[in-house]
Amino acid sequence: MLEIRSNGTLSATGKTLTGYAAVFNSEAVLGDFSEVIRQGAFAKSLATGSNIRALYQHQGDALLGTTRGGTLQLREDAKGLAFELALPDTTHGKDLAILVGRGDVAGCSFGFRVAPGGDRWEQRGGTLVRELIDVELVEITLTSDPAYQDTTVAMRSRRANVCTDSRRLWLETC
Repeated sequence: MLEIRSNGTLSATGKTLTGYAAVFNSEAVLGDFSEVIRQGAFAKSLATGSNIRALYQHQGDALLGTTRGGTLQLREDAKGLAFELALPDTTHGKDLAILVGRGDVAGCSFGFRVAPGGDRWEQRGGTLVRELIDVELVEITLTSDPAYQDTTVAMRSRRANVCTDSRRLWLETC
């Protein structure tokens, strides 16, 4: 079963989005339980070279890029799952650049399947906590309704500086 998680904040200008689709060790409350992504959770997925898609709002017909096509680049670092996405010159790509720039689309998400033994459940006081330690990454998504609030996206441009506080990114012209 494909699971979907949403994250973070976005800002945009230009043609390339960068940011974090997932942030490690950041807890999200997902209804009846909380969830935490641990460092290395995406490592096997990224090492296999499987084709991972970038979508808008988890819509398959709103394709923005792929790792196979070289328009989506993903890597794990100490903070989380970093990405760089070259937006296409399509209706979805153009609309998304505008929506991110205005702050209407303000987060990231990802779709995944849990590998056997890839999660760990623990009762902590009154809260059930799920730790994701090994998942099969299927997609990253740009969304207006993130579940994890710590992810980020910004549009890269030579004429803009990305400014940040702890939860939001915005752009300043040079």
